[in-house]
Amino acid sequence: MEQRNIISATAGNTGDKVRSDCYVSVEKKKTGGISIDIQSKVKSMYGRHMHDLTERVLVFFDIAHAEVKIIDTGALDFVIMARLEAAIKKITGSNGSFLPEFIPENDYPTQRDAFRFSRLYVPGNSPALMLNAGIHKPNGVILDLEDSVAPNKKEEARILVRNALLQVNFYGAERMVRINPLPAGLEDLKAVIPHNVHVILVPKAEKPDDLVLIDKVIRDILKDAGSDREVFLMPIIETALGVENAYLLATSTPSIVAMAIGLEDYTADIGVSRTAGGSESLYARTRLVNACKAAGIQPIDSVFSDVSDMEGLERNAKTSRALGFEGMGCIHPRQIRVIHKAFEPTPEEIEKAQKIVDSFTKASKQGLGVVSLGTKMIDLPVVKRAQRVVALANQMGIL
Repeated sequence: MEQRNIISATAGNTGDKVRSDCYVSVEKKKTGGISIDIQSKVKSMYGRHMHDLTERVLVFFDIAHAEVKIIDTGALDFVIMARLEAAIKKITGSNGSFLPEFIPENDYPTQRDAFRFSRLYVPGNSPALMLNAGIHKPNGVILDLEDSVAPNKKEEARILVRNALLQVNFYGAERMVRINPLPAGLEDLKAVIPHNVHVILVPKAEKPDDLVLIDKVIRDILKDAGSDREVFLMPIIETALGVENAYLLATSTPSIVAMAIGLEDYTADIGVSRTAGGSESLYARTRLVNACKAAGIQPIDSVFSDVSDMEGLERNAKTSRALGFEGMGCIHPRQIRVIHKAFEPTPEEIEKAQKIVDSFTKASKQGLGVVSLGTKMIDLPVVKRAQRVVALANQMGIL
């Protein structure tokens, strides 16, 4: 344990607009035992439980003498645990982890070729936004440790995200975490990899060697934890250098299943403003799509930042799909349905795909090595694409 001279620390958030969170202060004493002061609107109902939970955390970290104050705004247990742990670690430097239980509702895997039409960004230090993220049915929920978290809140956000991975019901969504750029991202990996994450998003991806290192660190952490799970990677290209290295990045490690582009940072990097038409980023987007298709992974488009412009979002999503992208990021739940509608197969595409699949099934039963539809020969990649369209239509309830 790292020895620190700090005797008091705080963690969490408070204020009139803060919900489902708490603000914790811990002052370590030399004598006097434990004093716990809880301020909460539900203290009459849950004060004893919160008091007992706080004592358990203090005992776990060998804190025998301390004054603890908790300002509660509706925090669940996993949030209180995270805030207490963060404050205590600032004082003690402890490497311990007071973990909540893993809820059975989250005991589901993901797949390399899972549909990733939508991925919803959720700030990693805002528990209120985490709790209902999965209800909106995005394909993935991203607990973000990078841009949405203030520099002085990174350490406590790691603990909160770790606990959320164990305790928040994501309703079948792929559980994603966006880490910080290296080297800080390595600390993020240590915090979240053993605890039920499906996909790691790597921002500012520029160098293939960085992705190889991240993949190795993940595998080492899983091995040390005795886990045989596979954690996939989704690099995010956000610079001109990243665009030029797109194929090298996409093929740097087999753990990469998708690659995204971040247009806010990319346009800033090349010194232009992002426009609704997107002509300034067309080269970058098409280059990323081509690199992903060549590498056999999914190309994922950037977020659409105007959450009030649903018509603009629809146009952007349709353009994205026409360019070859297989999904987009979103920053508000109301964008999810529009994005799904834009990326779902059309009736004409479904009908054509069904005919191709039927022809392939019939040819396979007859032992034929050649598949044809009418007078046209059908290559195996076309068959596989048709099978994905039919599977997607079934999954989305269109068939």
